[in-house]
Amino acid sequence: MSRQIEIVKNFMEESFDELSTCRREMHANPQTAYEETFSSNLVAGKLDEWGIQYERGWAKTGIIATIEGKRNDSKKSIGLRADLDALDITESTNLPYVSREQGKMHACGHDGHTATLLGAAKYLASTRNFNGKAILIFQPAEEVADSGAARMIEEGILNRYPMDMIYGIHNWPELPLGHAATRAGGMLASVDRFEVSISGRGGHGAMPHQTIDPIMTAIHMISQIQTIVSRELSALRPAVISVTNLHGGTGAASVIPEKTHFFGTVRTLNTKTREHILGRIKEICQSVAAGQGATAVCTFIKENVPTVNDAQAVQFSSAIAAELLGKQNVTTDCEPCMGGEDFGVFLQHIPGAFMFFGQAMPDSQNPCNRPLHNGGYDFNDELIKIGAAYFVRLVENALPI
Repeated sequence: MSRQIEIVKNFMEESFDELSTCRREMHANPQTAYEETFSSNLVAGKLDEWGIQYERGWAKTGIIATIEGKRNDSKKSIGLRADLDALDITESTNLPYVSREQGKMHACGHDGHTATLLGAAKYLASTRNFNGKAILIFQPAEEVADSGAARMIEEGILNRYPMDMIYGIHNWPELPLGHAATRAGGMLASVDRFEVSISGRGGHGAMPHQTIDPIMTAIHMISQIQTIVSRELSALRPAVISVTNLHGGTGAASVIPEKTHFFGTVRTLNTKTREHILGRIKEICQSVAAGQGATAVCTFIKENVPTVNDAQAVQFSSAIAAELLGKQNVTTDCEPCMGGEDFGVFLQHIPGAFMFFGQAMPDSQNPCNRPLHNGGYDFNDELIKIGAAYFVRLVENALPI
C-alpha cells in the first residue's frame, strides 16, 4: 500500500463516526424526489463547516460544490456524483435509526452515497492535493421518471460547471464488502414505460359475434409483443419487455367490455435496441387493432437512458478501485443489470464510469445483504470509507499536482 493511500484510508477511519452519523440521520429522515430538504440542509451544513464553496437550488433541492486544488493551471475538472432521494417504501428493519416518515425509506442506499461524497469532500478540502477542480454533485430525484440528472442538465450545469470526466457509484448487496465491479459499455438499462388503450365494441358474452372484443385484442397484442426480443433481436443485444398490468371488464361474467388497457416496462442497454422495441410495440398494437376492427392508442414514457460507461474511464477507475481493494477483488466485465439509473444522462454528455461496490456481510441475516428497494434493506456504513477513498483517489490521480 502506497503512503498516499494509507493517508487517505486513515483519514476516512478518523472521520467515520461523523460520516456514519450523517448517513443515519439522513436514513431516519427520508424524503422522495424534489423534496429532499433534510439531506440537502445536512449537506449544506457540512460544506459550510468545512469551508467548501457551493450553490444550492439546482433541480430544486440539489447542491453543486466546487473544490479547487492547490493548483488549477491544468484547467481540468472531474465530476463526482451522489443521489439524495428516498423511495415510497415502508421500512421493516427496526434499526435505531429507522425511518421516521411512514411509507418512505432510504431503501436504495442514497443516504450512504451522499455520506460517501461528503467524506470525499472533507478530505479534498483539507488537502487539495490536486491540480484542477473537483465538482461534487448532490443530485435529487434519481428514482423517478422526471430525472434530477436531466433537470440539472436542462438548467445548465454543464455550462456553468464543465467537467472533463464524471464518476458515480452504487452500493451492491450482491457483492461482498471489499469487492467492486464495472464494465465498459452498457452497464445499466434504459427504463421506458408503455401504455396501450384499446377501444372495441362491448356486448353480451353469449353473443361475441356482435362485439369487437378488446380483451382478445389485448391478448393478441401482448403475445406478439413478447416475440420482439426472442425473434427480432440478436441474443447478443440484451432487452426485457414485461407487460405488468392488464385491466378490462366490468366484473360481470356475461359482459364483454368496450375498453381494455395494459401497460408495462421496456429495458435495453443501447439506444438502437431501445428505439427498435418502442417502434415495434406501436406497430404491432396498431396492426393487431386494425385486424380486429378495434382502435389502439399507444403512449410511451421515457424514464431513463442506458448507463453506458466509457472504456477509458472504466480502465482508469477500475485501477483506482484495485489499488484500494486489491486487483483480485475488482471485476471489469460484470454482467449488465437491467435496472435503471439516471447517471446515464450525464454519460450522454461527459465520458465517465459507474462502479458497483459490494456491501454484503457474512451473516446472511444482515440487512446489508437484503436487496435494493426492499423494506428490510440497510446501507453498510463500512462502505462509506471505501467509497470516499475511491472518490478521493480518482481526483488525485486524474488531476495530479
